[in-house]
Amino acid sequence: MRKIAIGADHAGFELKQHLIKHLSSKGLQVTDHGTDSTESVDYPEICANVARAVRDGKAEIGIVLGGSGQGEQIAANKVHGVRAALCNDLYLAEMARSHNNANVLSMGGRVVSPQQAEQIVDKFLSTEFEGGRHERRVAQLGEIEKSESTLKNGV
Repeated sequence: MRKIAIGADHAGFELKQHLIKHLSSKGLQVTDHGTDSTESVDYPEICANVARAVRDGKAEIGIVLGGSGQGEQIAANKVHGVRAALCNDLYLAEMARSHNNANVLSMGGRVVSPQQAEQIVDKFLSTEFEGGRHERRVAQLGEIEKSESTLKNGV
C-alpha cells in the first residue's frame, strides 16, 4: 500500500480534508501532519514534517498545501533529500515527476479547485520518473544540496 504524508496551513486546510478522503478512497494510506482547522497557523514546520516523513521513508510521496502553495514548497525543499514542486496544473505535475523525480507535491488551496486538485494529485502519483538524461540532472541537484550543506558559515 502506498503511503502519503499530507499537511496544510489554514488556507489549505479544507483542500487537505478533501484530498484525504480522495486518497483514502483509492486505498492509499494517508498520514495527516496538520493543521486541524482554518485558524491561522504558520506552515513551515508542518511542511518540514511532511518532507521529513518522505525523506525518512515513512511516506513515498508528500503533499503540502497552503494559499498559493509557494511558501509550502519552499519549506519542504529545506529538508535534504526532498524535491518539492509547486504544481497547480496537470502539466507541471507530470513534468515534476517525470523529469525532476519530485517527491513532494505543493498546491494552493486558493488557486485550484478540489476537483482540479484531485486530478493533479492523481497525475503526480501515476507519473513515473523517466530517468535517462533526467537522472543525471537530478543527481546534480543532489550534489548541489550536499555541497551547500557542508559549507561553513552558510546561510
